[in-house]
Amino acid sequence: MFHIPRWKPTAIASSVALSVLALSAAATSQAIAAGKTITAVMHSDLRVLDPGLTTAYITRDHGYMVYDTLVATDANFKIQPQMADWKVSGDKLTYTFTLRDGLKWHDGAPVTAEDCVASLKRWGKNDGMGQKLMDFTASIEAPDAKTIVLKLKEPYGLVLESLGKPSSLVPFMMPKRLAETPAGKAIAEQVGSGPFKFVQAEFQPGVKAIYVKNADYVPRKEPASWTAGGKVVKVDRVEWVTMPDAQTAVNALQSGDIDFMENPSFDLLPVLEANKDIKIEILNKFGFQTLGRMNFTLPPFDNVKVRRAAFLAMSQKPVLDALVGNPKYYKICGAIFICDTPLATDVGSETLVKGNGMAEAKKLLAESGYDGTPIVVMAPGDVVTLKAQPIVAAQLLREAGFKVDVQATDWQTVVTRRASQKPVKEGGWNMFFTNWVGADVANPVVNVSISGRGTKGGWFGWAEDAKVEQLRDAFARAGSLEEQKKIAADLQKHAYEQAIYIPLGQYFAASAWSKSLSGVLDGPATPVFWNIEKK
Repeated sequence: MFHIPRWKPTAIASSVALSVLALSAAATSQAIAAGKTITAVMHSDLRVLDPGLTTAYITRDHGYMVYDTLVATDANFKIQPQMADWKVSGDKLTYTFTLRDGLKWHDGAPVTAEDCVASLKRWGKNDGMGQKLMDFTASIEAPDAKTIVLKLKEPYGLVLESLGKPSSLVPFMMPKRLAETPAGKAIAEQVGSGPFKFVQAEFQPGVKAIYVKNADYVPRKEPASWTAGGKVVKVDRVEWVTMPDAQTAVNALQSGDIDFMENPSFDLLPVLEANKDIKIEILNKFGFQTLGRMNFTLPPFDNVKVRRAAFLAMSQKPVLDALVGNPKYYKICGAIFICDTPLATDVGSETLVKGNGMAEAKKLLAESGYDGTPIVVMAPGDVVTLKAQPIVAAQLLREAGFKVDVQATDWQTVVTRRASQKPVKEGGWNMFFTNWVGADVANPVVNVSISGRGTKGGWFGWAEDAKVEQLRDAFARAGSLEEQKKIAADLQKHAYEQAIYIPLGQYFAASAWSKSLSGVLDGPATPVFWNIEKK
């Protein structure tokens, strides 16, 4: 893997948030008697618990609380042992992993190699990078309780980078009985081997999610570094409470009712910056790519001319101005694989970065045969980093000649609904917007948005494109950086011509927390709650 350097509060929203605070305060008062509790407002509420079922970051963050990985990525972009050490055969075809001592599932059972083999196979069906690894894999077996053997059909240079990928979908390990849950069906329990245990009895979707320290967890000896190293838990309990109103959450942080806020809205950052008791920092130094995705399986975006018209209508600056506002926190960038990286190129991106494609968009849409059926755009209103994109995009699409039906929802509804391949009248959709951390889009193999697998394992929207897959395979086999650069540029050119997806620029989101907390870690998949101490 390549490595990469306003809504105003309403009476109803405030009332709901205050009710959440009251519930949280009651739970927290009980926890304080037993030990220290971190209360956090995350970027979204948690509803989907299975980290192998969705790329949604709130579910990934939940996964890091409960589960662990065989290997992990540190702050020097190196793959390090986590649950296992490894050896590679001289012919580069056999990877042998040995589980470390002291690994237990949260139900007390020992972690076995069979568990991990089943977990890898499930992940390899669901994840884009995992699917590509499995294309090159001959077998994965467990010859004994502590040994996992992965054999390749031919040398593949991204084995460890795939197993140690820091963000969605993360190859988390789980008991065999859960890992054998069919792809597309949610696991029945939240049983991992990670540093926290999920408290199912206290889980209230849309209100709170509770985690307690796993007393049986044996951290590695190395210092914590990104998702690698010792995951030492220094508090007794972590509570994620849902506050859909940004102003209410900011007030709660300043009053001490919460300790941590993952994504304060950009327009409220100056308020927090003026508070000497609050620390503000960009934890993910590589930023996010925000993007639009069309549904290839339904009209009108099954027509490449219509998709291309929508692509040409888009412009990054108005999206970023509405989303972020302050240019200090965003970058106009036409590179699919992130600006300021070895694979960055501007090929095919002129209309996105200059905003000069509207006339061509109107012309192409008129030629396409588009019949005026409204485009259903899902628009979540509860996540500050996802509110603006569908509103601005809808305006641009209408200017190009599309009829647009913006359907207001919350983000977890989008996460659920985007998996539907049904017609729009039966709950389907035409377009949605999301954000990827830089690590999730940095090359053609890790970037699932660029996948051309269609409905056979492709990402939501289900673009089917044989040339895309040929280029991704070629990238995986490439023997030099120069060859990889050429393939990446060819892939970007083709992807933009086919409107596989629409990158809408990069932004950098700050987190804020009380100075009563220390040891907050940065990384490409943040926040994590190990290593944090509370006064």
